[in-house]
Amino acid sequence: MEKRVPMVLLLFLCLVVSSSTSSSSEGGEEGDRIRSLPGQPKVSFQQFSGYVTVDKAAGRALFYWLTEAAVPDPISKPLVIWLNGGPGCSSVAYGASEEIGPFRLNRNGSGLCLNKFSWNSNANLLFLETPAGVGFSYSNRSSDLFNAGDQTTAKDSLEFLIGWLNRFPRYKNREVYLTGESYAGHYVPQLAREIMLHNTRAKHPINLRGIMVGNAVTDNYYDNIGTVTYWWSHAMISDKTYNQLLNTCDFRAQKNSNECETAYSYAMDQEFGNIDQYNIYALPCNKSDGSSTIIRQSLRLPHRPRQMIRQISGYDPCTEKHAEVYYNRPDVQRALHANVTKIPYKWTACSDTLNRNWNDTAVSILPIYKEMIASGLRIWVFSGDVDSVVPVTATRFSLGRLKLATKIPWYPWYVKKQVGGWTEVYEGLTFATVRGAGHEVPLFKPREALQLFKSFLSGQPLPKSS
Repeated sequence: MEKRVPMVLLLFLCLVVSSSTSSSSEGGEEGDRIRSLPGQPKVSFQQFSGYVTVDKAAGRALFYWLTEAAVPDPISKPLVIWLNGGPGCSSVAYGASEEIGPFRLNRNGSGLCLNKFSWNSNANLLFLETPAGVGFSYSNRSSDLFNAGDQTTAKDSLEFLIGWLNRFPRYKNREVYLTGESYAGHYVPQLAREIMLHNTRAKHPINLRGIMVGNAVTDNYYDNIGTVTYWWSHAMISDKTYNQLLNTCDFRAQKNSNECETAYSYAMDQEFGNIDQYNIYALPCNKSDGSSTIIRQSLRLPHRPRQMIRQISGYDPCTEKHAEVYYNRPDVQRALHANVTKIPYKWTACSDTLNRNWNDTAVSILPIYKEMIASGLRIWVFSGDVDSVVPVTATRFSLGRLKLATKIPWYPWYVKKQVGGWTEVYEGLTFATVRGAGHEVPLFKPREALQLFKSFLSGQPLPKSS
């Protein structure tokens, strides 16, 4: 977990940024072209990265990284925007570097290797670090880092997209899809709603066609009930603790009772054991690897944003550490046109400062789902079924409140003649599980995640056989 940024550094940041140029970001796309990244294998697709200013008065600028489709005619493919959650976590650190991007980081940040299951085999991928304060994104106004929230993030993300499309006009009429995971269960629908509102008054509307979110924070009450149920049903807690949590916790409240806190603390300290809650069957990153360990506050009830801050483990349980080595290298930052204002703190995968000062979080995203369904957007929600932080039960409980009619009943879907998970198609929404996947589905099950993505883009149900 990132250490809190001292106020003196934030004040220094204001002085440094305001006296620096923004970057190549205010010019055309050519200034953002990536020639090659340090340690990068040869690729056939184009890459661009840089900044788009979203608030000139405040000096807020968001960082992006575009990896175009690895096909002969990338202009024929849609634009897919990926957002990571936290809030305060970087889409470059997670989505781009260990999930759906074209590269994987070598151990200790020494270079890059190719990801054969990259989603840019089917789409142009735009990774956005939002809000300001995440990753390389910044603000001249230090108060922005202490007053972040859902509404500002959605509005700034829309301003980014408008500005980015002006810089890349060849994408203006392209199909656009919004994707993400975790607290992006807020970001993605909220940005979709901002785009829909923008389109009602825009001369050139954004061609938004759909959204897809995974292990997504959706509704405080039903997410919490579903999480406690998952812990019990997967033998992580005792019957006694389960009943105490149900009887003493008000899952709608922002502050828990002492009795609830006691039951919760006992579960975390005495019953969970040394596991990775983001994949209860994976090995955690050991202290000897120099990485952060599980912090009990990361799973506070009810679900609030700070639960998402910590490293995610997977096949390499220390991937976050490798990212923080690689993206702090000066040669990497130069190649990415990043950190041009010389931010006086290290790039980190997640910002503890933003997370601890998140002052605006929606209680439920379900009303936005109803708006998106009414507008005809394609909506897919998926869930890795061994994540205990935003587990499959939480998502099913939340989506159940929409009371949607079933079009295609529950069935197993397949990849390489193996069950990839289970799915049900409703009127206006498709839900799918991914068998054996943790919180970051593409990290643990990359082949299955790619199939999920292909089916989503095509608008076709997941395969019943393979």
